[in-house]
Amino acid sequence: MARTTTTGSTPAVDSSPTGPGGSRDGFTVRRIPQTAPRIISADEAWHGEQPYAQDALALDFFGARDDEEFGRQPTRSAQLPEPAPLVGRLAQAIVEVVSGQRPAPQLIRHTAPTIYSVLARQAMVAGRRRVPGPRRPAIVRRVRVCEPADGVVEACAVVVSHGRVRALALRLEGLDGRWLVTALTIG
Repeated sequence: MARTTTTGSTPAVDSSPTGPGGSRDGFTVRRIPQTAPRIISADEAWHGEQPYAQDALALDFFGARDDEEFGRQPTRSAQLPEPAPLVGRLAQAIVEVVSGQRPAPQLIRHTAPTIYSVLARQAMVAGRRRVPGPRRPAIVRRVRVCEPADGVVEACAVVVSHGRVRALALRLEGLDGRWLVTALTIG
């Protein structure tokens, strides 16, 4: 009968003969071959020091700086759309989400994760206390925008919703080719 013992990282098989010719019931026990490809660094792969082998290339990207290549990329204001109309639309959408008129996932693309989680929680609470009957959309009365730095916009908006005047202060940052709300205060 074959016994399996472990030596290092690969198991070794002791194939003691149990039948004629070292086989058991017509089967021969053999060692499993090592099939894992060799790890090639990114420099070796890109500079052609190692030949490329189909289905056998494993790259080591741990040496690369993830922040520079794969993280969020800041975008300059010149490469982004005009922020004032966007601030007006976002202010209206935010007030409608907070009042329960609009679903929160409509803002997920335009808000940072921390801001979205707060808005989603407020929308859930507003959905529980929903007042029956038709509701009018929020109306944006005024938008003010200033740009303290390239790719950063600080804005405020005055919004009327259900006879109530609300003020919003937003900070938008240009990230990955779009404006993203990174700070929000609703009054």
